[in-house]
Amino acid sequence: MSSTPAENTHATLRSQCLCGAVRYRVADAFGYAFNCHCSQCRRATGSAFKPFAGIERGSLRLEQGEGNLLVYGDPDAAHDVHCRHCGSLLYSVVREGAFVHVTMGTLIDTPSIRPQGHIFVGSRAPWHEIADALPQYAEFPP
Repeated sequence: MSSTPAENTHATLRSQCLCGAVRYRVADAFGYAFNCHCSQCRRATGSAFKPFAGIERGSLRLEQGEGNLLVYGDPDAAHDVHCRHCGSLLYSVVREGAFVHVTMGTLIDTPSIRPQGHIFVGSRAPWHEIADALPQYAEFPP
């Protein structure tokens, strides 16, 4: 179910994995959004890049499926959170655990933010051509 513009006046966005075993809500107050082309994000998503939006970790609230989470990486440091059933990458915990990078493809509702650029373009997939006019960065911008 997709949202209408009137529904986007809500302060939170609904999100879920492919199979629906894990559901969470996140504030529509993202500080930044990018398309990441690093090899790790490409492997985690099986795609040319990972569109994500960054927000403080406390702005994300798990609503269903805590027992269905699969953590890949160091649970006490940077790690990815997947659904253990369908494998969907839901979000990544980054920046010393203070922020999450929500995979925009898991959002049911439309966020107000749009990707602001492409990051780690030096390691982009050689078969993928970036065809938009968004800025391109070698790393995560300062």
